[in-house]
Amino acid sequence: MTTEPQRFEILLVPGHIENLRGADAADRALRSAVVEATGETGASGYPRYRGQGLEADIDPRTRTVEALLVDGAELDYGLTALVAPDRRR
Repeated sequence: MTTEPQRFEILLVPGHIENLRGADAADRALRSAVVEATGETGASGYPRYRGQGLEADIDPRTRTVEALLVDGAELDYGLTALVAPDRRR
């Protein structure tokens, strides 16, 4: 049994709003996708998640996107990938 989350929502936001105080990244996301664990480990050494055109290596402890492909390509310059806050808390 794994204790790692089995799914995350990834938000793609313009990089310039990443640290904007009071801004909710989910409201400013250009794209979002729910990715699910594949059971694989990515080249980064973190668990691999896949879904809705995104493939990501995510550190489940820090909720950081360590590697990302969007529709099979690298993330466009100026965009930042974030894991959406866990709204169940």
